[in-house]
Amino acid sequence: MAWTFRGTLQLGGLLLCLLGWVCSCTTIVLPLWKTLNTDLNEMETWTMGLWGTCVNQEEVGIVCKNFDSFLSLPQELQVARVLTIACQGLGLLGLVLSGFGSECCQLYRITEIFKDRLCLLGGILEALASATVIFPVSWVAHGIVQDFWDDGIPQLVPRWEFGAALFLGWFAGLFLAVGGLLLIFSACMRKENVPSLSVADSITPQSWTVV
Repeated sequence: MAWTFRGTLQLGGLLLCLLGWVCSCTTIVLPLWKTLNTDLNEMETWTMGLWGTCVNQEEVGIVCKNFDSFLSLPQELQVARVLTIACQGLGLLGLVLSGFGSECCQLYRITEIFKDRLCLLGGILEALASATVIFPVSWVAHGIVQDFWDDGIPQLVPRWEFGAALFLGWFAGLFLAVGGLLLIFSACMRKENVPSLSVADSITPQSWTVV
């Protein structure tokens, strides 16, 4: 099967969306949204994620504890939980729909127009999934910056800093956004190899009747 330019765009969009979805899944489970090192004990590192906190000690190792209650979390972590879970659903559904709507998927009795609509809807869902992962990650990062430069907090108090999961979440949102845009663009492209009815009528030879 020869790949057309439209099919190449769809394949690239699907691969980027799949990569972004996997990165967003990893972002959710990693307890590395925030990191903290104390000057009093440099051998101890604290990390925080959406589901709990962990402490890494050289003698003991890594010990993690889950949060007791969802309502006891800060507001940005509550919103981050909801939106990142929504990202998983939107991203997976978008992958399925755009996969069925791509040129490489041949299904019985499915018209090209319907496949284009599936690809378009899948691309829109991937773009929404991008927003649902970028927004909570950016909100948590904004809160870290505000607390870090807050003059009301004494200098001796340790400050949270950016964790690796935040950067992974930004990359996930970027992959989902670019992949979704490629799928939307490929669905909006017109097939040049399919002549329209008006063009076909104009090139049909006409018979002349001699009276």
